[in-house]
This record gives sequence, C-alpha cells and structure tokens, in this order.
Amino acid sequence: MWRRTIGVGLLILAVSSAALAADGGKVESIGAFADQSAPESVRKALASTGYRVVLADGNVACEVWFRATVSTGKTDASGAVYTMLPEGALIGLITFPKATNDFRGQAIKAGTYTLRYEVHPADGNHMGISPIRDFLLLVPVAADPNPDATFKFEELVKLSAKASGTNHPAALSLVSPEAGAATTSVTTNEHNHTIFAAKIKTASGEIPIAFIVKGIAEQ
Repeated sequence: MWRRTIGVGLLILAVSSAALAADGGKVESIGAFADQSAPESVRKALASTGYRVVLADGNVACEVWFRATVSTGKTDASGAVYTMLPEGALIGLITFPKATNDFRGQAIKAGTYTLRYEVHPADGNHMGISPIRDFLLLVPVAADPNPDATFKFEELVKLSAKASGTNHPAALSLVSPEAGAATTSVTTNEHNHTIFAAKIKTASGEIPIAFIVKGIAEQ
C-alpha cells in the first residue's frame, strides 16, 4: 500500500514538474550559425554554438548566437547597468523564424539581425520605457557586415531603423542580470515579458546578460 502511494505521489510530482517546465518554456543548445546569406565576417565572429528559445506553447521565439568574444569598455551613462559594454558593441546575432515585435511594439519581419548594445537617451521621449537604459538594437545582418565597426549614436539608430521600417530604431530591452537566471534560461516576468538569460564571453571573463525576446513596454 505504501509503495503504491509513494509511486502515485512520485508520478504526480513528475507530471507537475513537467508542467512547470513546459509553462516556462525552454532553451535548447544549437550548432553554429550557418546561413550563407550573412556576411562571412559576421559568421566568423560568432561562437560555435547558439541557443534556441522555445516558448511555453512550443513555438520558437528566436535563435541567438553571441559573439565569440564581446568587446569590453566603459559606459558612463547614468542609469545604465551593463557599464562594462561599450556603446555600439556587437553582442551577437538573432534570428526570428516568424514576424514579431520589438520592445516598442514595432513590427519586425522574420529574418536575421545583429544585436548591438546601446543606451537610450535620458530625455522625455524615452523616460519610463524601461527601468534601465540598456537596450540591444537590431540591424539587418546584411547592413552590418563589420563586427568591429564603431558607430555614433545617431548612425546606429539610423541603421537600426532599417529593421523597423520606421523613424525609430528596433530595440530589445535588456534587464538587470539579477532579474533573470545567471545560467542559461527563459523565464516570464510579472509583465508577461519573456526573458532570455545567458552568459557572454568577454576579454575580461564571462558576464551574465538577460534581455526581453518577447513582450512590449507597458503603455
């Protein structure tokens, strides 16, 4: 009788655990980025493995490949969290299998985009968009062939606008590393934002990074 009860209990626990895992989505490890339509210089700059972010409903939100070694520097912008990343630095590459929206709610076509770090201006047009000023700007990969390129803020904004098709850059909001898991994970916060968290390699060692891959700013 006890064995039967314990067995049923373990079965319920296993089912509950599986349900919890499914409810939060998952991250799968994938191989190297192999799309030959992307500039060779960009492909060579990426790590040999990437991540597939799968939502709770089984749909793939995106695939991400980080740069093999991300540049480090210093960002002095007040309110920025990722102060070890220089503005404009290439962080990696992201592919959306289906059309999606950026953090502003702008439509983003299915395809592949570079991810470059930037800090949004501290002005009335941007205040309240996110608790922190750190963002990843999307640029169509064909328009960003040089991983080591440096951009002035206005130049990068103009490039990123090619991804949104508007006058505004296409942006994904970074979140504080402590808001997501330190290891690779996908979670959903209280605003129903899907957050992908991982670690990136820099010349100074590994650092955690987390950003919203699905969800828009509160209006």
